[in-house]
Amino acid sequence: MINKTPLKQPTSLPGFEHVNRYWDDRLQVWSAKILPGEFYVSTHGEMICTVLGSCISACIRDRTLGIGGMNHFMLPVQGDHTVKWGDSDVTGATRYGNWAMEFLLNQVLKLGGKKHNLEVKLFGGGQVLANLTDIGQRNIIFAYDFIRKEGLSVSSSDVGDIFSRKVLYFPDTGSAKVKKMASGRNETIIRREQDYMQTIKQETTKPGDVELF
Repeated sequence: MINKTPLKQPTSLPGFEHVNRYWDDRLQVWSAKILPGEFYVSTHGEMICTVLGSCISACIRDRTLGIGGMNHFMLPVQGDHTVKWGDSDVTGATRYGNWAMEFLLNQVLKLGGKKHNLEVKLFGGGQVLANLTDIGQRNIIFAYDFIRKEGLSVSSSDVGDIFSRKVLYFPDTGSAKVKKMASGRNETIIRREQDYMQTIKQETTKPGDVELF
């Protein structure tokens, strides 16, 4: 029988108050839903979920402490400028893989995670935007390269192909559930990523800051 009374919502860590969190009635767990350009880290038994097209989500956790999180980025690299956790520019910066990976990894380490205990999983990178070269593949290559340079390895992944994916991740246990969308080229995801890409173009003011392929 499904429990109709949600458990008390865990307090989010400082800096993550803006992330949409809700009670998942089916799985009986609090969940944080992240969008492109967001990431979330939890020290509690929460679920983190997102939907990916050509974007990538990395899930990183400390196996011993059960502390971890997920990011969601659209493009591999942004040009150089200084951004620090807590700045108003963080959400804009973390749409890019170089910042999204740095912030997620550093936040887990700041909470006590140890590099030798870290478990990394990768999802997404589907070829769903037909009007661009394979940005999904570029994202996959970037993510694997970043992880290798950090001295880490990927324990499991579901990347590439032409599918959009819904990902459910549980940082406390490391469990990840992936559902490929019914249509390989899901129209809602395509429209969202096209709109998001256009927003990035409009907000890019310095030549050379963003390579849009």
